[in-house]
Amino acid sequence: MKAAKIVMTSLAAASLVTTAALAQQSMSGMVTKIDRLSGTISIQQTQSGTVGASGGAIQEYKVPKGQSLEAFHAGDKVSFTTTDSDGGKTINKLDKQK
Repeated sequence: MKAAKIVMTSLAAASLVTTAALAQQSMSGMVTKIDRLSGTISIQQTQSGTVGASGGAIQEYKVPKGQSLEAFHAGDKVSFTTTDSDGGKTINKLDKQK
């Protein structure tokens, strides 16, 4: 019985780690709006692999308090990493593309 509990606990822990790793997504797009007062940024995702496709949907993301948005402006092409948290998407990493 103890062995079964250990195996089940290990499987549950491995499942949580895998889920957390999959929840983080790396994407790219164009900044459409920045609201520095509320700490949000709107980005239109770039759709890759489709010939003649226009940009994807515009999504608003929360930005952590420690991350500055001063270097970013509407129209900038960016790559970013997000996670789902607190009922919304939060940007973990935001970089300008050249």
